[in-house]
Amino acid sequence: MSIKDLPADARPREKLLARGPQALSDVELLAILLRTGMAGKNVFQLAQELLDPGGIAGLLQASPASLKTVKGLGPAKKAELLAVFEIARRALSQRLQERQAFHTPDAVKQYLQLQLAHKTHEVFAVLFLDSQNRLLAWEELFRGTLSQTSVYPREVVMRALHHQAAAVVLSHNHPSGSVQPSRADEALTQSLKASLALVDVRVLDHIIVGQGQALSMAEQALM
Repeated sequence: MSIKDLPADARPREKLLARGPQALSDVELLAILLRTGMAGKNVFQLAQELLDPGGIAGLLQASPASLKTVKGLGPAKKAELLAVFEIARRALSQRLQERQAFHTPDAVKQYLQLQLAHKTHEVFAVLFLDSQNRLLAWEELFRGTLSQTSVYPREVVMRALHHQAAAVVLSHNHPSGSVQPSRADEALTQSLKASLALVDVRVLDHIIVGQGQALSMAEQALM
């Protein structure tokens, strides 16, 4: 069944305008963006296929490469979806800059999942915060296999001083999917805490991101 075959009040776009976006299911919201399906796959089936791996949260973390595997997504639809994902990232970043949003690990996890979960290589990044825990800057500092020897505390300290940060949240992703910290992760955290303490910058957390999940080392009492 296509959208045109539905009664007018059941069509996603008309339903949204009449009752608000909260009245729509995830599939219906995505169907509005996609507009059409393809031969043998209507727009609702295409939307469900995109959502099946990890729901809305998983889809927001999709990469251009992962979208290429979905049959029925042409260049225009892929571009529109990726643009929406980037808008979501920027909107969350703006909110974190405007108010104290880093007082709980959940806000940080949401932000970092949007930034890191879709990456296929390991990345170490730092959130630089002011004295009110508002976001000053986000920077990817190192790539590749991360360890105490490949992440240089001096560079992290220099960037913290550059931004005049009062605190930081450390983060990195595990492309394998597991978010359990290794002994190397714990050693790296302690090394960076000690280095940043010398310039009076607090390390609030170290968050490890995987596809669809994130772990706060502070919550796990590993810092």
